[in-house]
Amino acid sequence: MKKSLFVLLGALCTMGLSAKTKTVTPLSFDRSKGVKTQLTMPDGHSVSYTAYTQLYYVTHVEDSTYQYLNIFVPDGATERTPIFLRTYVGGYMESRAGGPQADDASGRALAEGYVLVIPGSRGRRSTVPQGKKTLYTGRAPKGLLDLKAAVRYLRHFVREIPGDKERIITDGTSAGGAMSALLGATGNHPSYAPALKAMGAAEERDDVFASVCYCPIIDLDHADMAYEWLYGQTASRQSLSEDKRAITTALASQFPAYQASLGLSLPDGTPLTAETYPAYLKKLLITSAQEAKDAGATIPDSIGFSFSQQAHGQAPINGGVGAPPTPNSGAGMPPQGMGPRQRQQGEYITDLDLSKYLDYVVSTQPLKGVPAFDSYGVGGATASGENGLFGDDAGSDANFTPWAATQTGRRLSPALEERIRLMNPMNYIGAPKASTAPHWYIRHGARDRDTAFPVIINLATKLENTGKEVNFKLPWNRPHSGDYALGELFAWIRSIVR
Repeated sequence: MKKSLFVLLGALCTMGLSAKTKTVTPLSFDRSKGVKTQLTMPDGHSVSYTAYTQLYYVTHVEDSTYQYLNIFVPDGATERTPIFLRTYVGGYMESRAGGPQADDASGRALAEGYVLVIPGSRGRRSTVPQGKKTLYTGRAPKGLLDLKAAVRYLRHFVREIPGDKERIITDGTSAGGAMSALLGATGNHPSYAPALKAMGAAEERDDVFASVCYCPIIDLDHADMAYEWLYGQTASRQSLSEDKRAITTALASQFPAYQASLGLSLPDGTPLTAETYPAYLKKLLITSAQEAKDAGATIPDSIGFSFSQQAHGQAPINGGVGAPPTPNSGAGMPPQGMGPRQRQQGEYITDLDLSKYLDYVVSTQPLKGVPAFDSYGVGGATASGENGLFGDDAGSDANFTPWAATQTGRRLSPALEERIRLMNPMNYIGAPKASTAPHWYIRHGARDRDTAFPVIINLATKLENTGKEVNFKLPWNRPHSGDYALGELFAWIRSIVR
């Protein structure tokens, strides 16, 4: 452990984290400097709150454009009010600390009476001038470090800032969902401590109570193999050139061993392996589609679903086949009293042709390139945003998987390997020195192709396997998006903060 800490600290100091180069700004919070204002919600009612803005959360500010947070305190908030921390990170880019939006989770949190925190954070394209050069300030893991520092800032002013610092709920979408997952998974882990100290973050805890993760782009060092394992046999991938198909095949072949190495189990104890995955994924997708169908959505059979051929007396459970009516069940007779109505022919989804369904997903939005994530220089591909994330402070790109590095004749240095490890929440769930959040809300759309379904399912499953409370769904027909079904989200939040 000590060796990895020194490797990280040395790498980050080289990338500009040395305290010598920073502007020293003492941490402060003045409750008298709040500004009272209002937010008008979509239904027309107004929420009154006090805004505290541009609060720097580290003493050694490297990039003053991003390294601060804003706090919004609704009228009536106390020290027991939950705190909703919304990050607007997208694409692992830099994100400014903004204000509440009436039509997303930030405004809804205020309307629910929660203290709202919106932190800014550096990202893969944030820069500052350094003499005649340009310094990239937000290469991994600096954006995550900023968010951890923001959590520590809240605890540092535990008496001054309203809100319950033991009930911090994080929320984000896509790369922001990944940041929310990282905040939830890595709380207080010592691997981050040296860099946080060098930044001048408060000497406080950085664990959180709950993490809300919409379509989190995580497990980047294994995302390519999962993507090609899932989508490699689609018509889209099979129509590629022979060279591209060879890359797809090579990446897909790595997934079974990785999946087995996770040692995950389904609720019934069945190992979740590459062999059992198709059946489990079908089950989740059928459950999603059935829920939508019951709510009135039209589910066509042309995208792979099969439907019941007779009336059923009992609904299918977890995507299974519903029980047919028994001779004495009164099938076809009007229900008595308040009994359940008789389901009609075709009302239940009984099976799914997964290959056909994946082709449907691809038809709604083209797949990412090959490789989808660590593409820099592989088969002539250009760099992805993730290659920039793991680049250096001079603005270069970098491979971040051993396979891609081998293909391009590059190597992963120990310092880079440590940065990669720090950006994967899967490395910390269940780790003895990590204080992982006890509550999780995870959503990934049933037609979201921005990462492979197994990446998200593995996250939810590992959390469940380690005893965490997980509310997980693949919402029907949802593309890559977040902050939807807010009524459902905040009903869940109310249930965990009681």
